[in-house]
Amino acid sequence: MSLLEIVDLRVAYGSLGVLKGVGLEVGEKEIVTILGSNGAGKSTTLRTVAGLIAPQAGQIRFAGADIAGLPAHAISARGLALVPEGRQLFPEHTVLENLELGAFRRLRSGCKNEFRQDLEWVFDLFPRVRERLQQRAGLLSGGEQQMVAIGRALLSRPRLLLLDEPSLGLAPILVQSIFDAFLKLRDSGITVLLVEQMATLGLKICDRAYVLESGAISVSGARDEVAADSRVLEAYLGRAVNTSTSV
Repeated sequence: MSLLEIVDLRVAYGSLGVLKGVGLEVGEKEIVTILGSNGAGKSTTLRTVAGLIAPQAGQIRFAGADIAGLPAHAISARGLALVPEGRQLFPEHTVLENLELGAFRRLRSGCKNEFRQDLEWVFDLFPRVRERLQQRAGLLSGGEQQMVAIGRALLSRPRLLLLDEPSLGLAPILVQSIFDAFLKLRDSGITVLLVEQMATLGLKICDRAYVLESGAISVSGARDEVAADSRVLEAYLGRAVNTSTSV
């Protein structure tokens, strides 16, 4: 069963068409990766699903309901959370204060015990977050900030987690730790839609993948199928494909 279904999604910035009929599906408890070069429309796809950009046309169905055009706060309340490119933390506030923003609705309604329990879950995923709890977020390394940004999203208790370029600018050892956490999230029942320019990383952990080129899907399928596609091998995995035949 599809948790998220996008049909013929079209988005433009002024007269410039960015998404030109994108269609994809994300099933319950899947990790799905969207690959593509800079400017292909990957971030625009996530931001439109999250309600930060209004689509021109098309459907976005989440848990059976059409959410296209709803405001971001209404979409978030339905169980969808976006971890944006660049983390976008509040640098002058502590790590704890940034995390509290993810659970704002529940804290406002007095569910402090639930928040503490969920916070322990975030600490289990990312032990460094516990160690940095009272530090200002702007003083953390890029990898630590990414952990906090993911933790903030998780504290909203999402059914679907959208991740925009989570490896961007991070040291390899921290990237591995963060991507291992995505597998744990899937095993715990959270569905993940991941945008990732580093194709080897995205394909390593996903169940299925889509390739977005110039605002349209050009390749889609199971992870191994997409990884073996000649276009993906040459353009995204850096492997030349020998098309010559021996005589």
